[in-house]
This record gives sequence, C-alpha cells and structure tokens, in this order.
Amino acid sequence: MIRVLCATYHILPIHLRLPFRYGIVTLHEMEHCFVRVKAVIDGTEVVGIAADNLAPKWFTKNPQTTIEQDVAEMKQVIATACANAERISQAQTVFEFWQKLYAEAQALSALPPLLSSFGVSLVERALIDAFCRAKGESFASAIRRNALGIRLGAIHPQLAGSEPGDWLPAQPLRRFVLRHTVGLLDPLTDDSLAHIADTEGAAELADDDLPRSLEACIRTYGLTHFKIKLCGDAARDLVRLCAVADVIQRHSLDYAFTLDGNEQFTTVEAFREAWQVITAAVALQEFLRHLLFVEQPLRRDVALDEATGEALLRWNERPPIIIDESDSELDSMRLALARGYAGASHKNCKGVFKGIANACLARVHSSNGALTGRDVILSAEDLTNIGPVALMQDLAVVATLGISHVERNGHHYFKGLSMFPSEVQACIVKAHGDLYHWHPSGFATLRVCNGAVDMGSIVDAPFGYSPDMDRLGRQHGLFGAT
Repeated sequence: MIRVLCATYHILPIHLRLPFRYGIVTLHEMEHCFVRVKAVIDGTEVVGIAADNLAPKWFTKNPQTTIEQDVAEMKQVIATACANAERISQAQTVFEFWQKLYAEAQALSALPPLLSSFGVSLVERALIDAFCRAKGESFASAIRRNALGIRLGAIHPQLAGSEPGDWLPAQPLRRFVLRHTVGLLDPLTDDSLAHIADTEGAAELADDDLPRSLEACIRTYGLTHFKIKLCGDAARDLVRLCAVADVIQRHSLDYAFTLDGNEQFTTVEAFREAWQVITAAVALQEFLRHLLFVEQPLRRDVALDEATGEALLRWNERPPIIIDESDSELDSMRLALARGYAGASHKNCKGVFKGIANACLARVHSSNGALTGRDVILSAEDLTNIGPVALMQDLAVVATLGISHVERNGHHYFKGLSMFPSEVQACIVKAHGDLYHWHPSGFATLRVCNGAVDMGSIVDAPFGYSPDMDRLGRQHGLFGAT
C-alpha cells in the first residue's frame, strides 16, 4: 500500500562554467530542483528524493515567453504535482499511484502535456526512490520482478499480459559510453577559445582546470561518441559540421555521432533539402558513415501529424530519425513509429514508467520485424543532468533499459559537484567512487576513462545513489524553503 504524507520541492541556483546554446536559448545559469516525498510504503515510513534541472525553452520552446516565465511554469507544475500527491488517498502500487497522479495532471492542466507531466515525473521518481529504500532493493531488481506493479498494457495495449522482465535485458548494464554534446557555441579547438561569443557579447569561459574545447575534451576523456547540435541553416550547419568532423577525425579513431535538429525545421521537405546539402558535401562522406540517428529535426507542432508521416514514409532514403520534444504523451512513441520515425528518446523528466514501456515497445517491434530494414531506437538523452541525485537515478534507469551509450554533459557545462557542500561531495565520492572522483583542484567530478564511465555502484544502490540525501539535504539547507 502506498500513501504520501508530505511532498515538497526546493530550489538551488547553479551556474554553468561554459555558456550553452540549444535551440532558441543560451544558458549561463539554471535552477536545480529537489523534490522530497515522505511516504508510507507497506507500513514503513520512508523519504524519497528526486531532482532535475529547470531547463527553460525545452518543455515549451515558446519564443514569446521569458526565461523567468518558463521557470515559473515549471515550478507551478511541480508544486501542483506535490499537492496532488498529498491529496491522493492511497494506491496499491507505485505504478497505480503514478497513474492517478498523471491522470490528474493531464485532466486539470491547461499547459502542454510535456510540461504538465514534468512535475509528475519528479514525484514518480521520488516515490520509486522511497519504495526501493523501504524494501532495501535496487531499482533494477524491483523492475525485473515487477515489484512496482507496472502494467505495460495500460501504456501500450500491444504489451498487455507481459511484464518488463519479459522484454528488458536480464541484467542491467554496469558501464556506459558517454555521448558528448557539441553545442552551437562550444569551442572546437584550444585556439578558438578566445574567440567565443554569443549574441549578447563575449562569453566568459571558466578557468578551472577542466577541459573547455572539444579537442581538449577528447584528449582528457578519450571520447568516442558525440552529439552535434544543428541550427537549421543548411549553409551554417555545413560549415560547423565540417569543422566538428575535422576535430573528431583528427583525435578519435573509432567514433560515432548523432545529430540534434532541435526542432529547427517546419516541414519534412525543408529538412530533406538541408539534409541533401549536408550529405552532398565531399568533406563529410566518411564522417556521415558514422551517423547513428537524427534527433527531433521537426517542430513539435507538426512532427507527429498525418502529413508529416506521409512525407517521411515517402522519403525512402531518410536517415534514422527519432522524436524527443514530441514525445509528450504516453502514446507518442507508438504514433511516431507509425509515422515513419525510427524511435524516441528516454529522459527521466518525461517519466520513468513511460520510458520502461517504450523500451519494451521497441523490443516488441524489433522482435516482430515491424520496421523492416530499420532498427527501433530508444536513445538516452539529457545533457545537463548532474549529481548527486538526478544523474544517478537517470543512469540507473538507462542501465536497466540496456541503452549502451548516453548523452551526458553535466560534468562539462558545470564544474562537477562544486555547487554542493563539501560533505555532500565527499559522501558521493566515497559511495560512488567508480563514477565520481576528486579533481586535483578539490571538487568532485565525473570519472571518465576511454570515453566511458563505470557505474556498478549506481546499479547496486536503491535508486541510483547510496548516501542518505535526506539527512544531507536537511543538514546543509538543500531542502530549505520553496
């Protein structure tokens, strides 16, 4: 039996060490949100924690609103989800509790579903954390024995009668390849650092002994996988891609990459024309052979409509294309596959149970040969995710889903865990020394070796992290007033 006694959210301002531009916004600072849920799990009172960045211009990407308005909306949906969780009397399982919470958010909110479900996802993660801690069980184990009561058919009807353990790998992964994002403002070479500028003037770059340029990151971390942002202007994208390709090919022998369209195109035809410009470039012929997929090139308001699907299905030579921002509802991946897409992305901010169901759906399609000649893709995206909670919970889910490479740049755009008290950093390094280590300058940062991270301690923890974050959070003011 599941009952929530109290659910609250708490904000920590954090600053980027490098400016990051994605889509229509350039970030220099951000707010990090913790959600704390006190619940009764089968008679045991326990606290669960979840966390995420409040990234503006992703959940709505409305050019007419300010960043302050976007962040206020995110806080509104989080506060609403917390209040609704306290009002729900009880549920038999965590999954049933999530269903009730999700249904309330979608029925009562006038906001887009991707945004309204964000608050629900934070409470969902905190409840999963509480359950695993109450039971002394890892997330991977709880999913494989379906202790959370997941009913896959409630999300995708074709999965009715099956459980996650029927489709997911028998064991979670314990090592990932990192896919390093190359943002639109990111310096590519050491020589280019002094010339970085954004639309508001010269960007201040961190001087903290961490790598800043793409070539420095490849040297330091041994990177082999990359995610390259597109701006939507074919001529500018061609120049940028050639420059990125030159750096990667000079420094990495065995590489792979994805492209992120960031909703820069309004029609399939417009993207197809830009794609023809890129693929016709002689300088990119070898580089493009290493492309894995293209992520969300089309604007979310057209990406899944019928006309788009017809145009995609007519384009037989299209690259593998997946949805990200368009993955806003429970049936979005199912619709995307029917429209000619190769799959979708997983992000904890879109929902853990949804991601599990989508992973199972991908395996159903793959096993049935539903997309002849094309692999069904469920990627792992969430570039600025940081510890000590959010990153670990995200990796725990990805490990369970069996996704072997993940987009993760939180350690690049932020100065490790330096924004948290030293005791918090020390507890994370002690408990998760395979994932984090002390930088010589005295802060905890991600341990990346040969382009990959080991995270067996994450898999073995209840839900991603081992330390008592409730105690640490209360002791150091992380769970102060909202």
